[in-house]
Amino acid sequence: MRAVKGLRTGLCLSSLAFTALLTSAIGAYGYGEGGDAGSGPPPPGPSGNASGNTLTAEASTTSIRVTQVSGGGSGGTSSKGLAAVDPNWRPPACWYEPVATPAQLKAGVDRLKQGGDLVRVTPSLSWGEDLMVSHYEKGEGQSDGAAGYKDYNLGEDGMFWRGVINKNRENDPASYDCERNLFWQDAGTVPDDPNAPTPDVLAAYAYDKIQVPDTEIELKPDGRSTVNLPTWVWLDRGTFKDVKVRAELPHTNLWAETTAKPVALRLQPGTDDAETHPASGLCRINDDGSIGTPYTKGGTGDTPPCGITYRRASASEPYRLTASITWQISWEGTGGAQGDLPDGTFATTQDMAVQEIQSINR
Repeated sequence: MRAVKGLRTGLCLSSLAFTALLTSAIGAYGYGEGGDAGSGPPPPGPSGNASGNTLTAEASTTSIRVTQVSGGGSGGTSSKGLAAVDPNWRPPACWYEPVATPAQLKAGVDRLKQGGDLVRVTPSLSWGEDLMVSHYEKGEGQSDGAAGYKDYNLGEDGMFWRGVINKNRENDPASYDCERNLFWQDAGTVPDDPNAPTPDVLAAYAYDKIQVPDTEIELKPDGRSTVNLPTWVWLDRGTFKDVKVRAELPHTNLWAETTAKPVALRLQPGTDDAETHPASGLCRINDDGSIGTPYTKGGTGDTPPCGITYRRASASEPYRLTASITWQISWEGTGGAQGDLPDGTFATTQDMAVQEIQSINR
């Protein structure tokens, strides 16, 4: 069984809010009564295959396929991805996925009969031979009223589904919301359940997988500024482009593409004794992917469209200049579904030594 650490009321409330969102989304995308998957062409790319190993896989093992479709390669990629601007936003804690065909489930139980691993029927529960044979081979019901499956539903068109936990939220109590025992779902349908996979769930999952270019800004003067003289900040054109990540769930025709669009650079000088240009410290990204204007000779005393003027020397310790790119997040998916997610940021810091103007008295 998984341990739950750090229970907080806020997390429980967040779970209820997200469940309500998914319930609404199910109706909006045509996954209502009966669980029909809705119309629309299947997503491009190969479909996945469940293997026997999925029956004993860890609770956080997902078959969602993630591909970075475009962007993210220029200037190197970050290792941490984006941080959501909204501190209350969370990706889904758990959802249901298809994990085995009838033949694969039978093979898994046959291995179990020969001393193989227990079969995981929920993210936190595994069954031994007696229970698996009783419920999935002999078709006997359970004490909770759940009907059994005769001979693993061999010959039927569909798959057995089970809950999956988001690895980044496995200690969150909301991750216990997907505890239905391994259940059958007809082909071309999704479960009529608040935690059924939907395009917005895949979009939120893809959000966590976005890798954006490092924030490497140009400075003039480079690394050493002078009190009361502006430091120009800019980025060459084409440095930042849209980043698109695709997430698709095999055997369901469900997919979503999440796009991160760079919209602004925020400057934080590292001291209150400084003035940013513009005053908000927010430099908008131009249509060509550039930021600000490159410094030109003779422009030392001019006010840059993007930059910083330090008012006090940094003394023995340099200031820590923080530059963060704000990325606007949107998504589209199966059946024309679309929406927005909270903006994301990625920040880097660098040392800024600031010196006093030296003068000679004669």
